[in-house]
Amino acid sequence: MRHETLHDGYGQRLREQIAAPGTAPLIGVYDMYSASIAAEHYDGMFVSGFGFAASYYGLPDIGFIAWPDMVAFVERLRGAFPRHHLLVDIDDGYVDPEVACHVVRRLERIGASGVILEDQKRPRRCGHADGKHVLPLDEYLEKLDQVLAARTDLVVVARTDATEEADILRRAEALAATEADVVLVDGVRSEEWIRRIRRVVGDKPLLFNQIAGGKSPRLSLSELGALGVDVAIYSTPCLFAAHRAMDEALAGLKVADGRLPAEAGGRQPIGVRESTELLERNIARVRTREEVGV
Repeated sequence: MRHETLHDGYGQRLREQIAAPGTAPLIGVYDMYSASIAAEHYDGMFVSGFGFAASYYGLPDIGFIAWPDMVAFVERLRGAFPRHHLLVDIDDGYVDPEVACHVVRRLERIGASGVILEDQKRPRRCGHADGKHVLPLDEYLEKLDQVLAARTDLVVVARTDATEEADILRRAEALAATEADVVLVDGVRSEEWIRRIRRVVGDKPLLFNQIAGGKSPRLSLSELGALGVDVAIYSTPCLFAAHRAMDEALAGLKVADGRLPAEAGGRQPIGVRESTELLERNIARVRTREEVGV
């Protein structure tokens, strides 16, 4: 890998990753600990609105996120992970175009790689939930144009949550005609629909959202690459795995009358040493960044 510095631009580095052969995976993280684990396996993260709403507020992904909270989280992420791609979900830009532009400028200054801006109107929903409503296309395109004018290097993903078949294709084609870097149609229900969307967006990079229990098919990166998908976000694998693991660990603790397990599934449980070593690697990344001027 070539030597990288901030002068390369986080947005440009993500563009290069998206343009490379195959489908680039970005793993959804919801706090610094989940990001620390994801960083051990992948070089790209997706700052998931679903995960952040769940972890920071304990609320569903229906519009509770305040932009200063998201910006502060991304700033902490960039401090610990100076070389990772960070694609940030900014929902509808926090309603107003002026706010969306301000948030985009702030995120770019602190080192975000890109943002996803959706066309939903309030009350918003998770992209794989029922009951979604979208803005008039002209209204969304005006907001998108303002966001595009506000960024310098940041990757902008234009997302539609349309559910009516003709409207999906109409909006995907319109988004592809903008200066947005990537198009996302959320909640795509079949491989055939991925192919249809791929045809209408032409040469514009295409993003696919994978979420467990969602409306879209479960596809491998190889299968997505064959369908012409350039980047895939995995919104919730860390969050849902933590949910299951914590639930099972606490149920086991109750059954064992409060005695901590010696091993689980033939493996030693994670303890103080393993956790501390994981977190110390975040410090090492920052030191390396300072030493090489990154």
